[in-house]
Amino acid sequence: MNSHWQRQRQPDDVPTPVAVAVSDFCRRAKSPATPTEVREALALLSEADDFRVRTLTDSEPAATPLGPFAVVDVLQGTEPSLAAMRQGCGYYEVVQALARVHEEKRPPAPAPAPEIPSFATPAPRAGVPAPVPAKPEKAPKTAGETLQQRIAPRKRTAELAPPESDYDEAEAPSFLKRDLPKPRGRFTRLDAPKTSLQELTRSSGKETLEAALESHEHRFALLKSFAQQYSGARGELSLAELEGVLRSHGLMEAMETRERTAILAAFTDQRGAAGRVSWALGLSPSELNQLEAKLGISREVEELRERFRREALTARNLTQRLDLLGREKYLADLGIKKRFTDMLRRELEVLVRDELPGAKTLAQLAETVARKHGAPSELVLRALERLGVAEELRKRTSDNSPHSTP
Repeated sequence: MNSHWQRQRQPDDVPTPVAVAVSDFCRRAKSPATPTEVREALALLSEADDFRVRTLTDSEPAATPLGPFAVVDVLQGTEPSLAAMRQGCGYYEVVQALARVHEEKRPPAPAPAPEIPSFATPAPRAGVPAPVPAKPEKAPKTAGETLQQRIAPRKRTAELAPPESDYDEAEAPSFLKRDLPKPRGRFTRLDAPKTSLQELTRSSGKETLEAALESHEHRFALLKSFAQQYSGARGELSLAELEGVLRSHGLMEAMETRERTAILAAFTDQRGAAGRVSWALGLSPSELNQLEAKLGISREVEELRERFRREALTARNLTQRLDLLGREKYLADLGIKKRFTDMLRRELEVLVRDELPGAKTLAQLAETVARKHGAPSELVLRALERLGVAEELRKRTSDNSPHSTP
């Protein structure tokens, strides 16, 4: 597993068009990812593999869901169906953590040796005449000087120091912006005039609304788009006015159905994380709560979140539980961070208790536990330190090695 997940370049060296193509492919494969995750995954491939990435992303996904690390796995020869199964069980989250651990443990690259200047005259190339050195200019002779005076070293006069001033560079502003006048005449920038909301209430406005509903997942996105073109009764277009127009044309039910489907699907894709659902739908947390209340799906959303809470607390795979320990924001979003860490701390204490007598160092103890339960030793060692168990175990063993980076 570790041989395929070594970084071949830095994430910042990944070309932006390639990263954008993979991000769009993951969105179509129902596993959207952040730009950071996409670049970390593509850093596992060399620059020569970028054309293979574009070939894969130009086609439709063969299976779902597929994240950025699943894309790398498919390019390594894995079947898309197997990669989709690994994506669903959290396999690539462990891969991402291992890639970061290997990058932290990689020794820094040696500094390049300074170039030593050579003062030797390069040999002339064949067929090219050697340049004739220019004759040095002779200093003008001064009348009355003897030969001894001309060859004697010259005495330099002391230069006058610049006068001190009270100006303090630290207190001076680093950038002074000129107050330029506003552009006038043909260079003036004016906002396009907005149309009255009454235009949407007419029969012709229904077609405009129907076309807009196809390209917007919820009413807040629709409001943001229409607020740039239409004005309300008191100036800015409000959400209540937009909802009234939708109801007058009989489109409110279609809007609510679209919103309900998008929110429940997002909670399923993001495994109950409300923060990531808000980010994926382009909503603020308050707007998401407002939509849930208006649609009457707060109970369904809470049931979904409770299902993922039980999955996190009852996961049988030790590797998956160790990986969840590093996703503190996800656990805090679900509201089970303290319960999960306490449960995992007690479990690790039981696992290391049987292996403690034969272990000489903490690293050896983590390696033994990891081998016995099929988990990466780096994740076991990091979990022991993060849960506050490592210090006590070091005292009970003869380990005096420095702490690993958490």
